[in-house]
Amino acid sequence: MFAVLAIFISCLGLFGLAAYTAEQRTREIGIRKVLGASVAGITGLLSKEFLRLVIISNIIALPAAAWFLSRWLTSYAYRISISWWMFAAAALVSIVIALATVGVQAIRAALTSPVKSLRSE
Repeated sequence: MFAVLAIFISCLGLFGLAAYTAEQRTREIGIRKVLGASVAGITGLLSKEFLRLVIISNIIALPAAAWFLSRWLTSYAYRISISWWMFAAAALVSIVIALATVGVQAIRAALTSPVKSLRSE
């Protein structure tokens, strides 16, 4: 229950950060749309930055988690082994959650009218 709550709170933070980034780049998004950029291209542009951060955090966290888990599990009488696919699945789930969270905000920013974004600045 607490893990779900922690994931939800982190998604809210990621959503807020994506909203702030999209707000800061409204003029750039408007210019790109006027010049012919697609919604998929703009969404990919905004999501790429956050995807890079999630991958870096996975690269840092997965070896540390493997080491701590192996040390923790050695203290039990009935030991189990942790396969690599468990860590790969955790990394994949974190990437999917981050892309879903950021993707909503990126699509919303990409679908706004470029006239409104350029006129407001």
